[in-house]
Amino acid sequence: MPIEQATIVRNSRLAGDYFLAEFLAPAVCPEVQPGQFAHVQISALRDRLLRRPFSICDVTPDGRLTIVYKVIGEGTALLSTMVPGQICDILGPQGNPYRLPAADEFPVIVAGGYGLAATYLLAKRSPAPGAVLVGARSGADLVLLDKFADTRFAVQVATESGDHGVKGLVTDLLGPYLDMAASGAKVRFYSCGPNGMTRAFAKILAERGLDAELSVDRAMCCGVGACFACVVKAKDSSKPSGWKYVRTCKEGPVFMASDLWF
Repeated sequence: MPIEQATIVRNSRLAGDYFLAEFLAPAVCPEVQPGQFAHVQISALRDRLLRRPFSICDVTPDGRLTIVYKVIGEGTALLSTMVPGQICDILGPQGNPYRLPAADEFPVIVAGGYGLAATYLLAKRSPAPGAVLVGARSGADLVLLDKFADTRFAVQVATESGDHGVKGLVTDLLGPYLDMAASGAKVRFYSCGPNGMTRAFAKILAERGLDAELSVDRAMCCGVGACFACVVKAKDSSKPSGWKYVRTCKEGPVFMASDLWF
């Protein structure tokens, strides 16, 4: 996979603590598939060697790579202060991607918070229009809705506060699409968001004999599968326990929900 000295061409606040950074990364961009991530070495962290993983939100034919991030620690706080012209070392793209739906399938994306960042490229490249169901605590946690508005996906929003969209959880929006699947329509489900949300979503689908591709959120260390710091449990009938550990950075971050041990 390419390692590239990527120049920042844009780094701006989207809303609240959410930022969008755009890099010039012509070596990395051509290989990117939806759901993969970039492992970024933030040059301002001069005494910290570990990279930070960020879902790749978008890439362009002229080699621009976009990530969306929230300031939650020292690394992202420093990244938010970097300006166009500064350079970050990017390793990527990495990880197991989403599989694009077939032209005769109806894709439904269930995203929580900035899980939208990991699923935008999926909607952008989908050969078929679909729906994206977005959940957040409040309107302040909603980002990228304008970008999704430019795709053929219908956008529906649920917030726990009720200040944007319908009041409730994103899983409350699933009903019509579960009915579509039950009626025999070819519905393909995808998800990215907080672990509690993806678990609840996977349980709802499993109860109906349905499956989904889930992007699993785990803290990463090496990002290349060597350290086993980001493991999750996956089903394995050959083991006495019925499960085994798999690496989010290598076998994931995208898994079939039916393969995971919840």
